[in-house]
This record gives sequence, C-alpha cells and structure tokens, in this order.
Amino acid sequence: MSREHPDAWRVFRILSEFVDGFETMTDIGPSVSIFGSARTPQSHPSYQLGVEVGKKIAAKGFAIITGGGPGLMEAANKGAQEAKGRSCGINISLPYEGSSNPFIDLRYHLHFRYFFVRKVMFVRYAQAFVFLPGGYGTLDELFEALTLIQTKKIRSFPIFLIGTTYWKGLIDWMTNTVLAEKNLLPEEFSLFTMTDDIDFVADSIERHFKESGVTPTFDLSMGDQG
Repeated sequence: MSREHPDAWRVFRILSEFVDGFETMTDIGPSVSIFGSARTPQSHPSYQLGVEVGKKIAAKGFAIITGGGPGLMEAANKGAQEAKGRSCGINISLPYEGSSNPFIDLRYHLHFRYFFVRKVMFVRYAQAFVFLPGGYGTLDELFEALTLIQTKKIRSFPIFLIGTTYWKGLIDWMTNTVLAEKNLLPEEFSLFTMTDDIDFVADSIERHFKESGVTPTFDLSMGDQG
C-alpha cells in the first residue's frame, strides 16, 4: 500500500470485500437475518430461544444469516442446521468474539474487515430482520434498518423484536420521550413488531415472502434516486 495515498489504495480492499460478498450471497435464496448478543452463554434461556427461532424460520425454507459469532448468532445458526436449512455467517474481526461458530455452512461463510460492507450483506439479501436480545451491535443494526426503511433507501420488510420483557423498556422510552417530543411519527412504530410468539414471526415472514417474492431489499441504483 502506498504511503502517499493509503486511502486511495484502501478502496481496492473495500471493493474486493463487496465482490466476495456478492458472489457468495447471490444464490443463497430467500433469507432472514437474525441478530443478537455475542455474549449470551449456552446456559442462558435466550440461547435456546435463538435455536428455536433459527429452526422455525429455516423450516419455512429461509436461509439464516447471522454475524457468524458466538452467543445468539451461534444459536440461530445451530437452529438452521438442525432444520437442515442454509446457515450463513458473516464474520468480522472483533476483540471479544473470537472465531466463527461451528454451525455455519462453509459455502456461506464470509469474513469482513469493514462493518459497512458487512451491513450491506445483511440487508441486501434478507426478506426480514429478526432481533433477539443484544447490545450496541444489535441496536445499531436495528436502528439502521429502521432508518433505511423510514427514508425509503430500501424496500420495507418485516422487522421483529423477540422478547417483550427485554425490548419493552426501549419501546416505552421511544413512545414516551421520542414520540412525545415529535421526533417520530406514530405511524413509524408500524415499521417493527415486538412479540414473544416465534410461530407468529415465522408465519408472518413466510406470508410476506409469498406476497413479495425473492427481491433484493434495494437496487444498486437506488442511491441515485435522490
């Protein structure tokens, strides 16, 4: 890499990550991205919840896409494999996640250096997003997806928050503070659904898919639409 123009050369590294991602993911078929904490141990009730979520959605014929790490990402990938579905892991190097989880299909195992490239893969190929309990990373993905839909940068797709006890405080704050200050519109709360019913989530995703088909959530030209 040139010492004089390191940013210019970095573009090629970024481009190579996009190419690898698109070539790997383009034939994955109908998919659902599942997010959740990397820090959740296998002994935690949320881990088994993650397994069941991955299993029920994969049983509907959807590939499961996760961040590829441990915790609830591992649980969802495990559920996908138990249902004999496609299991994709989109890894990134982080200090506390370590190696990839062992429940990822080798064909759909990716590793990225840049968060923003990784996020494109989560969004472009998913027919829905499902959020299990998580921290900053999970919240980041949630609010980015909501922002992209709100601003019509991507097509609307179902977003589910599973675990009403976990998510209720956040939604109450959004209602009592953010909405009250008129920083959100009431109808923008319809962009997501909070529930404990896994069957409802799987059935809703299947219904949405039957109505919409397999289409990327955004065209590569959508950014030119102003």
